[in-house]
Amino acid sequence: MLSSRTAQRLRPFLLPHTQTLLFSSLPTKPISISNPTEPNPRPSSPIYDHTTVRETLSSYCNDWKKALDFFIWVESQPHFQHTTETYNRLLDILGKYFEFELCWDLVDKMKQNPVCVPDHTTFRIMFKRYVSAHLVKEAIDTYNKLDEFGLKDETSYCNLVDALCEHKHVIEAQELCSWKNKELGFDRSTKLHNIILRGWSKMGWWGKCRDFWEEMDRRGVCKDLHSYSIYMDIMCKSGKAWKAVKLYKEVKRKRIKLDVVAYNTVIQAVGASEGVDFAIRILREMKELGCDPNVATYNTIIKLLCENMRVGEAFSMLRVMSKNSCGPDVITYQIIFKYLEKPNEILRLFDRMIESGVQPRMDTYVMIMRKFGRWGFLRPMFIVWQKMEKLGCSPNESAYNALIDALVEKGMLDMARKYDEEMIAKGLPTRPRVELGTKLVGNESDGGIWIPGLMHNYYEGLITDLFLLTK
Repeated sequence: MLSSRTAQRLRPFLLPHTQTLLFSSLPTKPISISNPTEPNPRPSSPIYDHTTVRETLSSYCNDWKKALDFFIWVESQPHFQHTTETYNRLLDILGKYFEFELCWDLVDKMKQNPVCVPDHTTFRIMFKRYVSAHLVKEAIDTYNKLDEFGLKDETSYCNLVDALCEHKHVIEAQELCSWKNKELGFDRSTKLHNIILRGWSKMGWWGKCRDFWEEMDRRGVCKDLHSYSIYMDIMCKSGKAWKAVKLYKEVKRKRIKLDVVAYNTVIQAVGASEGVDFAIRILREMKELGCDPNVATYNTIIKLLCENMRVGEAFSMLRVMSKNSCGPDVITYQIIFKYLEKPNEILRLFDRMIESGVQPRMDTYVMIMRKFGRWGFLRPMFIVWQKMEKLGCSPNESAYNALIDALVEKGMLDMARKYDEEMIAKGLPTRPRVELGTKLVGNESDGGIWIPGLMHNYYEGLITDLFLLTK
């Protein structure tokens, strides 16, 4: 069982769209669900699919309370037992909202269950969530506890370093590696050096990238194709695409066989330095050499075409993708959405995307809504909002803010206030809006959080804690 603290937070529920997700594959006639305490459940009791359960949890990624409620509710149903994957999905959601005590309750429960023991993914999630909250010491302490789980190995160490670099704690990652690598025998590990090189890239510290690239040579670290791919990408991002092309030629001289990831970087570099037509030539070259392009390859070409205002050709490339085994993904559509200038065109492409089986992400909804909001079109904005709810996607703070800003701009303050209060009820931070009568909790210069003055909710304690941390 979960701790008493967890139990106190639970409330009985079964949301309508959760029922839709879970029962969509079952017969349409009414199904009576037996009491889970009955020793012999009736044959009509449904058997739940783990994939659907994970998808349902994902639909609550912006509402950890509902995710936790659903997790415990479905666990009580006959014939269902959670797996490590469903536990990991909930851990990620709880960690996103800094509910680390609840996370450890779940990990302890997993440890006691031989069917769903913690794995490397479990602790990769813990590392990621601790570091994203800037709790570096807690992430390192978690790694040091892994002996208890038999997981204190190179994979976990790489996951820890990767989490630090992914969330821009590269200095701490490099300091950790400087004394830990030799102790563990990883002082010349190409993989770890590649992770740190990519970390400096994410920071945008191009000088550090160059220094570390040269330091790899001094340490005798063997550079592989992944090393070159990262550094070519760094050259592109730092505005030196021609140097990336030069590195590409160096790789070819060394007779290192390029993979699709390296080719994608080269296509981007050639497109930036020599134009989209030369990038298309590289695409043909990789096909001739037997390297099949992936979605990212086509996305790069489509982006280059759109940036050169050749949107019609981008649509042609989209049709080519749809006919191939390599179909478009959500990024493909988002690239084109960015360059469309008519609401009807956007809505038609949005419907086409959903009909083709590509599910929008939350940033897809936010991007389209903000575009409509800037143009002052509320009706298409609500069409997108309703589709988001229909598809079972829980809006996050960016989606709410996009809608509220548009409503405030149009003078629809009562409706804007309704959505603002709905945000607070979900524990999502809101923006200061004089029109809605919001005020600041704490000192603005200390990084306080803006919420409606009369709203006191479950997260009041958490907000206070976060405020104290930022002082």
